[in-house]
Amino acid sequence: MKWKEVQNIYPNQFVKFEILHSVEQDNQEFIDEIAVIGPVKDEDATRELLNSKNKTLVYHTSKEQIVLKIRKIIGLRRKL
Repeated sequence: MKWKEVQNIYPNQFVKFEILHSVEQDNQEFIDEIAVIGPVKDEDATRELLNSKNKTLVYHTSKEQIVLKIRKIIGLRRKL
């Protein structure tokens, strides 16, 4: 399902979904195809997002598109 369709079905609310297809460009991931799991209440959105794993996310439909910032994992070093 495309994000525009989700915005029409669930206007101005949080939605939990699974990423089906995305494109990476300039340290950003643009999500263009998703499978909706369902709407999420505002008070439960943060908890649902923190409990999300793998390709599952919670996002608000007021956003024009789904864009994620890709962060490189940098290990910490210490002197022995």
